[in-house]
Formats: sequence, structure tokens, C-alpha cells
Amino acid sequence: MKQQSERLGIEPIPKLLVKLSIPAMVGMFVMALYNVVDTIFIARSVGTVGVAATSVAFPVQLIIMAVAGAVGIGGASVISRMLGAQQTEEANKVFGNVVGLVLVVSVIGAFLGISLLEPVLILFGANEAILPYASDYLGIILYGTIFFAFAFTMNNIIRSEGNAKMAMSTMIISAGLNIILTPIFIFGFGWGIKGAASATVISQAVTVVYLVFYFLRGKSSLTFRVKYLRPNFSLIKQILAIGSSAFTRQVSGSIMFIIANHMLIQYGGVIGVAVFGIVHRIIMFTLMPMFGIVQGILPIVGYNFGANQPKRVSETIMLAMKAATALAIVTCIVIMIFPKQILMIFTNDPQAIEMGIVALRIMFSLAILIGVQMVTGGVFQALGKARAALVLSMSRQVLFMIPLLLTLPLLFGVNGVWLAFPVADVLSFALAVWYILRNKEYFIPNKNVVDDHVKQDQVQANS
Repeated sequence: MKQQSERLGIEPIPKLLVKLSIPAMVGMFVMALYNVVDTIFIARSVGTVGVAATSVAFPVQLIIMAVAGAVGIGGASVISRMLGAQQTEEANKVFGNVVGLVLVVSVIGAFLGISLLEPVLILFGANEAILPYASDYLGIILYGTIFFAFAFTMNNIIRSEGNAKMAMSTMIISAGLNIILTPIFIFGFGWGIKGAASATVISQAVTVVYLVFYFLRGKSSLTFRVKYLRPNFSLIKQILAIGSSAFTRQVSGSIMFIIANHMLIQYGGVIGVAVFGIVHRIIMFTLMPMFGIVQGILPIVGYNFGANQPKRVSETIMLAMKAATALAIVTCIVIMIFPKQILMIFTNDPQAIEMGIVALRIMFSLAILIGVQMVTGGVFQALGKARAALVLSMSRQVLFMIPLLLTLPLLFGVNGVWLAFPVADVLSFALAVWYILRNKEYFIPNKNVVDDHVKQDQVQANS
């Protein structure tokens, strides 16, 4: 399947970006859709307290994804550059280390989460009303940690070899099965919020079986051998250094969620937490096209950087930025015009709808800037520039969002939580532009500079 990765350096960039981004968009849309559907079913069966419970539990799920993302995205970046440089054996070693690493950390994470379930939920913002529902939900989710982590990691590895359709199919299987099982378990079996969690774990387990068959049947450009599981600490260091940006982004998202939940309990009560849970799912759903574009450029940029084709790298970046910005503009227009109609899909609670309309319009007011920031972070990640990728991934949710969440509610109450988002969007956009101007050699082709960086990276990979 070698030709599968080689096309990353041959096919026209617009055609290639569509081929890789559209499947990623579709898969992520479906994944976001199942989160939306879960929320709708929980809201209809348990009420706003159920939605608030999933909102409090969500930071733990983000931490699971953070660990899997550090391993999977870091490994994918290293693998795509090694495939581009025709270092297939080294790419296979990285793949083996990724598999071993994700299995070990997911087992440890599940044990810690189950052991500390209630204290963690209280720390993350659960009050007496929310805690029983959050415990029921998260207690089941944690038993499926190994399935979540493995599926999330392998999806990134599959994308690194340019097989976006396979990555899309795994997400569709997982989300589709979840959408089918959730109403059966919640309403048919009467399991309530436990039914939503059970459906999620089962769907992820089925996805893992599908992924294992994919690799064992030789469909991948990569080859798995037991000997590749042997830890190679030089490779692991590379994986984690690059994956640290994804890890920081997810963990910072978890910290942001925790702080927001605490502020909302104080200023908006259970309704405020529930509204944030609903609005966050709307945000994730609307950002999926941009995430798809970023996922699409990662293997293209990584491969062509490794293959020393700087013009293809810069063409990919510019096209991705234009597409992401156009999508962000369309999203903002729709949200501003139809906030009530969107919220009524989730809840009939008049208080939640009233608060949600204000929240949506404030939080999306400057979201048109997100596309540039997301693509820029993805570019540095694909290039293996761990420090820049880390800073950009931290900027919105750590450097800017967290201080804003701690201060703005003191001045504006519950609306201060919503205001933190557009202010953080402006600041993170400015930082992304600053990084672009300081690293123009990657955005505007300069062959000599890129040659030096490629040689330097290949020396590090072989050491």
C-alpha cells in the first residue's frame, strides 16, 4: 500500500485537500452529531440536570482524548514525515511504539479515574443535584477508556498515511451505532443517563475491532509486528514532544470547562451549566468542517515537508486558511440569525432558551477568526515544530481563556463567561498572525531554508 502515501507528494493540492478533508469533515460531523443526539435524548429523558451532568463529566473525557491525542497526533506527525522521506521501517517502529504506549496509559488512566470518581466530579463542578447523574454517566464511560483511546489514536495514524476514507468510516461506524443504541438504551430499556454512557462504550468497542482487522489484513501502509512494541525512548520522546501541543490543547480545554462550570454554578446555577453544555456541543458541531480541514492538511504538509517540496507545503497552507475562514463566516451568520431555533432542538425550557440565545450570539460574535488560528496550529504540528504548536494550542484556552473566565464574570456575571470566548478569539488570532510573520519560510516557499530544516529533522529522526 506504499502508493497510498506517495500520492501525497504527487497529486494536485486542491484535489488532495478535498480528498483528505471531506472524509475527515464527514467523519467528524457524524461524531459531533452523536454528541448532539446524546444531549437531545438526555435532555428529553432526564432534563437539564442530565445535560449539566454530562457537562461536568466532559472534562474527564477531554483528558482521555488529550492522552490519546498526544500519542496519536504526535505519532502521526512523525510517521507522515518518515513516509515522505521513504523511511518505512522507522515509520513501522513508531507505529508499534504508539500502540504500546496508548494501551499502557489508557489502562492506568481508567484505574485512576474509577478510583477517584466522586472527588474528581466535585472538583470539576458537580453539586448535590448533579453528582448522582454525573457519577452514573462517567462511571460507565471510564470502563471504556481503552476503547476511546485506541480508536482516537489509530484514527490519527490512519490519516497520517493519507487514508482519510478509512478514518471517516471508523467514525461513522462508532457514531452511527451510538445514535442507534442511545434511544434504545435510554427509552427502550429505561436506563436513563446510564443508557447513553453504555451506548457510547459499546460503539467504541466495535470500532476498535474494526480497526484491528484493518491493520491485521494488510490494508495499511504500515506493518505491525510484536517486536515493534519494544519501547524506543528516542522515538517516544519525538512522539510526545510533538503530541504535547495536542495534549495541552485538550487538557487546557478540560481546565477551561472546569472553571466555566464553577463560574456558571455560582452565577447561573444548574441552568447555566446545562446551557454551556448545549452551546459547547453546538460549537463543536459547527467547528467540525474546520477541524476536517486541519486534519486534511496534516499528512499533506508533513509528507511534502519530509519530501522537500516547499511549494506544495505553502500552497496547502494558503488554500486551507481561505477555506477555513469562509466556513467560519458562514457558521457565524447562521448562528446569529437562528439561535432560538437551534436551541429548541435541545430543550423546551424557556429559561435555558433565553439564556442560550444570549450565550450563542456573544460566543460566536468573533468566531470568524478561529479558522486562521486553527490552521496555523495544525501547520506547526505537521512540520514537527513542537514549541510553536504547543504555544498556539495553549493560547486560546490557557493563556487567554482561563484568565478571562476568572475575571470577566466578576464584572458581568453569567455574561462574563460568554464574553471570554470572543475576547480569546481576538487575542489568539493576533498571536497566530505574529507566528506566521515570524515563520514566513514555511508559509512562503524558500527552498534553501526548507532544505536546512528538512535535513535537521531527518538527522534528529535517525539519531
